[in-house]
Amino acid sequence: MPGILLPGAGMCQGTCPHDSPHKERIKPTAYKMKRIILILACVCGATHARAQYTYTDSIQWQTYEDFNKIFLDAKKNIYRDHSARTNAVDRWNGAAAIWCQAIFYDMVQNAYRRAVAEKDEARQSKYSTLHRKIYLGEKAQYVNFNFDDCNTNTGWFVYDDIMWWTAALARAYETFQRREYLIYAERSFCRVWYGSAKVGDDGSYADPARGLGGGMFWEWQPIDKPKPHQPGDFRSACINFPTVIAACTLHNIVPEGRKSPTAARPTQQTREWYLEKAKEVYAWADGTLVKNGRVADGIHGGGPEFNDHLYNQATYIGASCLLYQITGQDNYLLKAKKAANYVFTSMCSGGILPWESGVEQGVYAAIFAQYMHMLVYDCGQTQYMTYIKRNLQRGWDKRDKTRGISNGNFRKDTAEGSQIDSYSASALPALMLMFPAGDSASPVRSVTAASHDTRHDGIYTIDGKRVASGGEPGQREHLASGMYICGQRKMLVR
Repeated sequence: MPGILLPGAGMCQGTCPHDSPHKERIKPTAYKMKRIILILACVCGATHARAQYTYTDSIQWQTYEDFNKIFLDAKKNIYRDHSARTNAVDRWNGAAAIWCQAIFYDMVQNAYRRAVAEKDEARQSKYSTLHRKIYLGEKAQYVNFNFDDCNTNTGWFVYDDIMWWTAALARAYETFQRREYLIYAERSFCRVWYGSAKVGDDGSYADPARGLGGGMFWEWQPIDKPKPHQPGDFRSACINFPTVIAACTLHNIVPEGRKSPTAARPTQQTREWYLEKAKEVYAWADGTLVKNGRVADGIHGGGPEFNDHLYNQATYIGASCLLYQITGQDNYLLKAKKAANYVFTSMCSGGILPWESGVEQGVYAAIFAQYMHMLVYDCGQTQYMTYIKRNLQRGWDKRDKTRGISNGNFRKDTAEGSQIDSYSASALPALMLMFPAGDSASPVRSVTAASHDTRHDGIYTIDGKRVASGGEPGQREHLASGMYICGQRKMLVR
């Protein structure tokens, strides 16, 4: 039975701060050596795996359609906060939180990317159009992406709100190559990093040269007349690791050969600068906020505050995966795996993902889907698929079977007709989009050519021609893109 290349494998891909009043790779930089995707297929294993699950690819697509039917305001093309709402007016009247809108915006991109991977031209057209509508709707709602407008209704008044959008807009440029997405992604990143002359804040970056200690501050205060940051101000995981993710993504997509800007507050930077800052922020956050794979919520100046939140684990995984992909350094991958292991061994009950009640906490599982996809598919860690598919099946089983939506708590039935917030409802469709049902039979493992198993005596084309020695990794670096056979395994070289 032929293996299947999964979407994303070669594509385009204390107090919780979000309890506060404001709330809330088409082309990754390649390793020096060519990445190899090994596709493992076993007929008997495939039959067994499929027998465990009743959801299908068509069901997965339908969960996303059902989510949009209930929560997307089709007139404004932004998302409502609750199933009981008829309109998404603003923060105070029906619109989902600004930072969560970015997560929902990621979902339409993921739908398009999956359609591309599946060569589904009809869905490609559909979701490309929907993406553009949602982008324009979000832009219109949030003051035309004027990141210097800090009004607390439709504006930008917390650093992490902006940074979630930075990452989403950078991914939009990855996916659709429309320059305006890159422009806004860079403007927003630089506004967070350097602060705003109009607002008067000194930026999120806790510059060690200024005695601020390193990492990223969560907020500026007061919103209208901010004071300079102090070393003890809150530095949360939800700004630090999204900053690393955004910086890595920008490193992957900005043009090479840019000159370093000279302005005090530039609106763009060089790709080298983005990577340098990604590594710096990661080193501080990893050293300060992480212990044995467990991610603290943040630090106020004393010790880190360890309150488990799924989205913090998720962004740490994503930041680690991206740095691993860029640098090829195994320590980043090991850290990502530790974080994932902590989720499934210490935060789950019976393997089912935790659900947090609250205004916006339900969106955490959707964020987890985004970055576990990186770990599983882009970094080849398919050992987590058993847990993920268990959650997909449980979410599907516990849905409101009339409306097709879930309350996000996969341990409880979703009562038919019950009122559900969009944050919690996003968990099931986000996971469904990122982990196709058909993939259960064909796990994919990504490795560098140098780390490939060398026990077999050769690499062959599909028609049986020997093209390299299986024991000579250096030869694999020079293989043309295509499908090969190595040791009774199919091997896709990109």
